Amino acid sequence: MRVEVLSREYPPEVYGGAGVHVEYLARELRRMADVRVRCFGGHRDETGVSAYRVPGGLETANPALQVLGVDLEMAAACEGASVVHSHTWYANFAGHMAKLLYGMPHVVTTHSLEPLRPWKAEQLGGGYSVSSWAERTALASADAVIAVSEGMRRDVLAAYPEIPAERVSVIHNGIDTAEYAPDPSVDVLRKHGVDPGRPYVIFVGRITRQKGLTHLLRAARAFDPRAQLVLCAGAPDTPEIAVEVAALVDGLAREGVVWISEMLPKAEVIQLLTHAAVFVCPSVYEPMGIVNLEAMACETAVVATATGGIPEVVADGDTGLLVPITQGADGEPDKPERFAADLAERVNELLAAPDRAAALGRAGRVRAVEHFSWERIAHRTMELYASVLR
Repeated sequence: MRVEVLSREYPPEVYGGAGVHVEYLARELRRMADVRVRCFGGHRDETGVSAYRVPGGLETANPALQVLGVDLEMAAACEGASVVHSHTWYANFAGHMAKLLYGMPHVVTTHSLEPLRPWKAEQLGGGYSVSSWAERTALASADAVIAVSEGMRRDVLAAYPEIPAERVSVIHNGIDTAEYAPDPSVDVLRKHGVDPGRPYVIFVGRITRQKGLTHLLRAARAFDPRAQLVLCAGAPDTPEIAVEVAALVDGLAREGVVWISEMLPKAEVIQLLTHAAVFVCPSVYEPMGIVNLEAMACETAVVATATGGIPEVVADGDTGLLVPITQGADGEPDKPERFAADLAERVNELLAAPDRAAALGRAGRVRAVEHFSWERIAHRTMELYASVLR
């Protein structure tokens, strides 16, 4: 079986959970099939991986049109495959075109949904209508849709009621618990100015409305002053949100704030996660939240928003604490002050009880090992491929 995996992200150009998912899923699938990855960006040296840049003539076009230009080139290269598997709207149109051109089944994995990210209009302008159209067209015509959580499956069926429910399956994200494991060293902490002798709260994620960083920074005003705050946060969606986050960081008026804006190697992130007292995921939209699994695998207690697929990963009271949220039409908390206060309350609860936080962290690793292996996820994905080829 020849499988074409289509994705915007692939190492070393990985910016979010979808890129992590594609990297590890492709690795496991290669043990069972001929897997070829097509992605955006610069040349990759890895065998079986082809990358595509924005076609000439579209360099100054709206970013959404640039994506569709790349998608057409990716689709043209899929001839002869058994099945095409696209990830996120960035590659969905390529998979749809390959299906139409060559008659091959198209499988889509939904890592997020455009209708549930209205703030992207701020980033893409009219391109948001294009991205929404591309996603809807591809999902409605796909032979199978994979949701990365039960929460995401509900969102898919609500956003796109024209998709038959039996066509949408749940296959969770995974984690490599051999790679993501506690690292007792502290050299990375010292390298980045983190005091190993003081507890710290850590955030890892992009600077985007979806990840809720602005709410975390407002909550941090009420964190126990003895705790440090480590922000592994970069790649802002827009100049405006970059300015907003910088102003909130400057306004914290507390010691021990470490802001790391560059993309760190995995090994450094793993060490930073390992020694954190609490990992915080303040996302307002998170279909699964693979970063929570990464923290859990490093034996770190998690405080996360009870949204999307996060409650399927973080067991409230067993591997971490969940923060309730109610949202308005714009996707943001309808009571942002309450949300920030609840975040701060749960973080401080664990900072005040380090033994409890450590126990939650140990339980989190057990859960990651037992329920979220990539080998298991790859086998389920192969079974789905076989079903659409019958």
